[in-house]
Amino acid sequence: MSEHQIKVTTRDGHELSFGCSDDCDVVSAAEQVEIKLPSLCRDGGCGACVGHCDSGQYVLGQFNNTVLSNEAVAKGEVLLCRTYPKQDLHISAPYDYAHIRFGKQNMRQATIIHLEKIAERTVRLKLQLIEDEAGLAVEFEPGQCMELEIPGTDIRRAYSLANTGNWHGELEFLIRLQPEGKFSDYLNQQAQPGQILNVYGPNGAFGLQADSFSPAIFIAGGTGLAPFLSILRRMAEWGEDRAIHLLFGVNQENELFCTEELEKLQQQLPSLTVTLCVWKPAEAWSNGFRGTPADALQQSLSDKPDGYDLYLCGPPLMISAARQVAISQGIDEQKIYSEKFG
Repeated sequence: MSEHQIKVTTRDGHELSFGCSDDCDVVSAAEQVEIKLPSLCRDGGCGACVGHCDSGQYVLGQFNNTVLSNEAVAKGEVLLCRTYPKQDLHISAPYDYAHIRFGKQNMRQATIIHLEKIAERTVRLKLQLIEDEAGLAVEFEPGQCMELEIPGTDIRRAYSLANTGNWHGELEFLIRLQPEGKFSDYLNQQAQPGQILNVYGPNGAFGLQADSFSPAIFIAGGTGLAPFLSILRRMAEWGEDRAIHLLFGVNQENELFCTEELEKLQQQLPSLTVTLCVWKPAEAWSNGFRGTPADALQQSLSDKPDGYDLYLCGPPLMISAARQVAISQGIDEQKIYSEKFG
């Protein structure tokens, strides 16, 4: 077993380094020295830990090809949770230094205060942090996520926050119920108000680019709406007036949710436009776009000039389709930001 040096350069030019043996992935090696690089699923399925290897040889473990294409791999893009070094590596990270956490992973406890089914296979979960030495305040950047642990187990799942940082310790999540999913089974069969969960985070690097003032298009697939709700709610709190077009897509109209919240946000943010997209609606449905968010994006970009920032959150296939449309319509690939989940 050999030890190699990993040097990571963040988007804003900071550098950090740590050792990594050739039988360990880069994300795990960083954690061993209490450096928490942005990551979510840790099994090559989400793309949250993508980076670019500028030099050095490595082996990639198994990953979902919809997250990282063969073309991207050929260009040197890697998923750090699946990257095993064979030499010293220099990696460029697509996020700023502020998105890296240092020190032991922060665990807090929270009580379930609200659990509600809000659409077909989607629930809203609200937690109240239990006051500890850190007080009640919860701080995170809109777009980040938390890991929730099933009580009595070590099984954790990462979910994006839908609310904003606050002083009273409230966390809100929109969660898609997956068939035979362990956390989904817990929510369906055991969870109830009053129960206590362990909460880890915040984590993740997805969020609005603070150094850009370009108009933006948000594309949300299903519960990919959660981080965008957080971002829009923060914009409403701060009175920001950036032009945003949100395309929110689901398969059938009974899967739509949070439409009242979106209407309220439109009242608070006059520059916000919302388009509901339903891929396979009933014949009578007429409340939005009939088709996928990628179809709606195609139509939207054909009517307007370029210059947009594009933010994508949802299933990998939706993100891939929207990304292809955007690039074909002239959106700069460097201005496309995405977070995928399975």
